[in-house]
Amino acid sequence: MTERGEAKESGADVRLVALDTGIGDMPFGPEELLTDAQAEHKIEALRHFKEAYEAQMRSDLDEAVDLYKRSLDSYETAEAHTFLSWTYSFMGMTDEAIEECHRAIEVDPDFGNPYNDIGAYLIEKGDHYGAMPCLERAKGARRYEAYFYPHFNLGRVYEALRRPVEAMREYKAAMDLNPNYALAVHAFRRIQSLLN
Repeated sequence: MTERGEAKESGADVRLVALDTGIGDMPFGPEELLTDAQAEHKIEALRHFKEAYEAQMRSDLDEAVDLYKRSLDSYETAEAHTFLSWTYSFMGMTDEAIEECHRAIEVDPDFGNPYNDIGAYLIEKGDHYGAMPCLERAKGARRYEAYFYPHFNLGRVYEALRRPVEAMREYKAAMDLNPNYALAVHAFRRIQSLLN
């Protein structure tokens, strides 16, 4: 956790709080001014979030759901809604996963993950045209750590719609953003060989 500065707001001391999830470079919510009480709730939410993520990684999905909900009860973040969504998707609950992503967007419209995830869920449901605007929003999100994912997913959409040039463009963009993303590299080469 980092804290910078202190300000007076409505007679209460507030501080700038930024929390790290410990998952890649993803922060836990935006950097924001919070009172001491709010900061404590957010720290508690982060503790539940980390426990939920550990449960999810060991495939204890019911426990993960419970812990993500505890995180949200402590302090609502787009990250907890998004990861709860991800857990629901592993449980085959795609509609519930999409709904959680919409809740994440309500909490923080600048967070890119839920837009990409909705796009991916819609692709799974065969709704390629419905996925496109979500993936475009993810590509332009201000708070996102993995812009290569929506490019890759848009490539999947264009490939399914038999638009290989556009698919190749999106796969190439994903590769440019993350040269080690093997799925994008293989997809780009596959389309390139079809066009040659």
